[in-house]
Amino acid sequence: MGADLCIRDLVIEYSSGGYPVRPIDGLDLDCGAGELVLLLGASGCGKTTLLSVIAAILTPTAGSVRVGDTEVVGLKGAALTEYRRSTVGVVFQAFNLVPSLNAVENVMVPLRAAGAGRRESRERSEELLRRVDLGDRLAHKPGDMSGGQQQRVAIARALAHDPPVILADEPTAHLDYIQVEGVLKLVRELADDGRLVVVATHDDRLIPLADRVVNLTPRADLSPREPVRVALDDGQVLFHQGDHGDLVYVVEEGIIDIVRTRDDGTEEKVAEIAAGNYFGELAPMFGLQRSASARALGRVVVTGLGLREFREQFHVADPKVLSEASD
Repeated sequence: MGADLCIRDLVIEYSSGGYPVRPIDGLDLDCGAGELVLLLGASGCGKTTLLSVIAAILTPTAGSVRVGDTEVVGLKGAALTEYRRSTVGVVFQAFNLVPSLNAVENVMVPLRAAGAGRRESRERSEELLRRVDLGDRLAHKPGDMSGGQQQRVAIARALAHDPPVILADEPTAHLDYIQVEGVLKLVRELADDGRLVVVATHDDRLIPLADRVVNLTPRADLSPREPVRVALDDGQVLFHQGDHGDLVYVVEEGIIDIVRTRDDGTEEKVAEIAAGNYFGELAPMFGLQRSASARALGRVVVTGLGLREFREQFHVADPKVLSEASD
């Protein structure tokens, strides 16, 4: 039943408000059949986007995604339809159930769309709903079910064609702690059956269940670091928009120009950072990519500090006091 996942040099870039955003940049990942894999991270780190690429809903900017013997990137026509139908089952965050249909009818939708007969589809749907402990809710519509029950219907629907890969986007996002228990157990059982289950979540309650955790939001590095002194000539770039950053910079001499690049290649000036001021603190503190580029205006000398040294020198302890405009 199972299928392995192999991702190489994956780059995903899209436009947001007129600016290019690259949440995934050069990702390599190998996962095996029977594994429960968590894509962990804060909102905006690319979890859902990555799931959409694996599901062949989105096309990446570059790289390779191979599921079993199938290269997903570039699939078209009948091959794309067959991949989406038979290889991957998707559990959406908002359930995406049809309100006017009952539980059995919702699970029947992908089966009927694939040409299965009504009786065959109904029998398969009822079997799947009983498997997820909803045998007593077959005729209930989504509005008559709890969030946890709706999520179970969504999981049953994803299993309609018995796919070797299940992709789940924040499966516990709308559930209380009572409902979460059953869904967590079910997600683990799906992997134990030999499927590859990939879950995008920020819910660390899933970590003990996982075989592998991929953290897409790097944690702040508070280990001691020696200051780094950098001299820049006029126009020289210290870091680029989209780079990952682990240092906060203090301007010792000159002025640093903070600029953002739009989709059309034009630049927007954000700020000028003069001597005695710091910039670039949000990227290392929150595991973000640089939201702008830093470029020297004339000759400039800066000192790069680790987060620990930065906090000690500037007495900054609470991230909420930091200015977003300075990164």
